[in-house]
Amino acid sequence: MSEDRMAEKPRGMPPLLKLLTEVGPLVAFFVANAWGGIFWATGIYMVAAAAALAVSWAMTRRIAIVPIVTLGFVVAFGGLTLILADEVFIKVKVSIINAMFGAILLAGLMLGRPLLKLALGEALNLDPEGWRKLTIRWALFFFAMAGLNEIVWRTVTTDTWVNFKVFGLLPLTLLFAVAQIRLMQRHMVEERSPSA
Repeated sequence: MSEDRMAEKPRGMPPLLKLLTEVGPLVAFFVANAWGGIFWATGIYMVAAAAALAVSWAMTRRIAIVPIVTLGFVVAFGGLTLILADEVFIKVKVSIINAMFGAILLAGLMLGRPLLKLALGEALNLDPEGWRKLTIRWALFFFAMAGLNEIVWRTVTTDTWVNFKVFGLLPLTLLFAVAQIRLMQRHMVEERSPSA
């Protein structure tokens, strides 16, 4: 019985492999674009994203909803890009997915269900006001990224947009996440030790 429970218990992933599954598809997209253009890059991105999700599941036996939704968009918009030979679909995917995440976060907040807490609740223990503020900030950030992507893909070459997608969006997201640390520290709830 205990062996069955141990087999069902979620497993961790080595940090280097976790980083590879999260950033690997983007790197593959960038390299493939430099090597063969946007259509090759799109096909390779689709395969790499699916492989990353499969590796993540094989290692942890669980998958968060965000990577599943993201893969769905990658396959749908990547497929349209390849079938219709129109790179606009893969470019617009970034805007749509960011706007959708922003809208979902705000809708959850209005319905009294801070979805960010559901996604990050195991890693963070914030008070309700902290979750509310963090959710609003992330929602606005996602809307800003959608708008920024729209401006960039409409005004620059495809190769420049690929560089922006790989070397612009990811660092901006990391910088924004780091900028939220002070807010999270102010609203962190101390774990109470069990009293005897």
